[in-house]
Amino acid sequence: MSQTFWESEAEEGAQPELEMQSELEMQQEPESQEPDMQEPEALEPAAEAGSLALSVDDFSALEERILRAVDLVKRERLARAAAEERATKAEAQLSEQAPLVDHLQKEVKVLHSERDQVRQRVERLLSQLDALEL
Repeated sequence: MSQTFWESEAEEGAQPELEMQSELEMQQEPESQEPDMQEPEALEPAAEAGSLALSVDDFSALEERILRAVDLVKRERLARAAAEERATKAEAQLSEQAPLVDHLQKEVKVLHSERDQVRQRVERLLSQLDALEL
């Protein structure tokens, strides 16, 4: 059976813990215990082996989540780089367009002043025509 790095490391790390725990249990047990009391303790290593298998599954799930997170970070970095490139291009266009905008604003001001002058001349002409009719 082939094992991943995490699975083999989890099994190696769990064996010393089981040995230490069983030694502690043996030291803490009073010698006057009945044989029936030792049976549940015999089941504990099996339960821990099941939790070890569960932890291997947890490691696999964690590995999968990490891989998805790495993929997400890569995609977000690409999107950020593209957005920064678009922003740089937009700023360049803005700096190119700024003089044109200034020129057009000045031209609009000139046209408004010419329109006001023409309006004033037309009003004077209309007032002179009104004076002739009386």
